[in-house]
Amino acid sequence: MEGGVVQGRGVVRSVSVAPMMDRTDRYYRAMMRMITRHTLLYTEMITTGAILNGDRAYLLDFDAQERPLALQLGGDDPQELASCARIAEQWGYDEVNLNVGCPSERVQRGSFGACLMAQPEVVAEGVAAMRGACALPVTVKHRIGVDDLDRYEDMARFVSIVAEAGADRFSVHARKALLSGLSPKENRTIPPLRYEDVYRLQQDFPELVVEINGGVVSLDEVEAHLGRVQAVMIGRAAYDDPYMFAEVDARFFGDEAAPLSRDAIAERLIEAAERHMSQGGRLTQITRHALNLFAHQTGARGWKRAFAQLAHKPGAGPEVIEAALAEVRRQREREVAFRARSGAGDDPGAGRA
Repeated sequence: MEGGVVQGRGVVRSVSVAPMMDRTDRYYRAMMRMITRHTLLYTEMITTGAILNGDRAYLLDFDAQERPLALQLGGDDPQELASCARIAEQWGYDEVNLNVGCPSERVQRGSFGACLMAQPEVVAEGVAAMRGACALPVTVKHRIGVDDLDRYEDMARFVSIVAEAGADRFSVHARKALLSGLSPKENRTIPPLRYEDVYRLQQDFPELVVEINGGVVSLDEVEAHLGRVQAVMIGRAAYDDPYMFAEVDARFFGDEAAPLSRDAIAERLIEAAERHMSQGGRLTQITRHALNLFAHQTGARGWKRAFAQLAHKPGAGPEVIEAALAEVRRQREREVAFRARSGAGDDPGAGRA
């Protein structure tokens, strides 16, 4: 222990995709691994009760290509958290993360999530139990504050107590959470961002790994934040424009291997859909996460329209993705022809959607 803080575990990954309910399932993560090899990915939050009493294979199984991958837990009982951390290690995860940021009423009824920010001793006990049960990095995702406990000093006290238990990283959503009066969606947008408080936390606790989260929508913003903290977590923007991560490996991890093009990823999704459906899966489990693959590109509307019109139909299969890609290419050709006629040059990738 150095300065009251247990020595950290794991590798600091400068960029991650936030855990998001109904978003970061295994099918989304498989697509993201076609775009970025090094970004840390997360599961959706899974409660300790679900893991201990439910279908573990359904909840926890993943493909090795999804790594590095963190399992995010929701819970407050140290013994249950320890058991789940042990299971996470046995299942092959790279990290286990405790959710202390979700403000939903359902999570509050379970006495975990953002309401735990008012109980740092409980969080510390859970972190210590998880750390004692496995060799994985044990990390915490939390808010700037909760309700009236929203001063910088309140957050610093929370972090200080939890750090003593050995938390290996603090991923800080730079907004406070309001546990009543705002929906989870409103809690992601209405409370103001307070980046300076997260920067101050890293400055005051230089021995800790502090990751900033909230409102980050571009890689230029990631680079700016990395001048003040050690890591950046991107949430909704990673879902709204997943291909923005095509530059992450070279820009932030030093991997100069050329990324796959959007078209190449679409072709791989066709192959993935063939395998998935041959095992009894549904096409929409894949296509719903690929809607924004061509965001801001010529053909984006045609890509989405094909999915909306065809993917849900009985018997729909990989040919839907083929049709969507064909529509993208047709729209590109029309854009090239239009630009040639108008003398605007040939830049179909940046044209109309």
